Amino acid sequence: MTNLIETIVTSLVDHPENVVVTEKNTGNSVTYQLTVHQDDLGKVIGKQGRIAKAIRTVLFSAAAHENKRVQLEIME
Repeated sequence: MTNLIETIVTSLVDHPENVVVTEKNTGNSVTYQLTVHQDDLGKVIGKQGRIAKAIRTVLFSAAAHENKRVQLEIME
């Protein structure tokens, strides 16, 4: 899943070297924390959160195939 998030996000941003995804296991779910360069934050979130929602939708779909619950947090 980490590779999936990195692949999607690095294609969107101007500073792909600053994309960092960390994984935290909490009980029966997994939380992914995404950190990007400050200038790229708006590109990852998108207008009215549309890009972030699309990334989460793809992530949830991939997780459903593995019977996992996931969350994506975009860190500032």
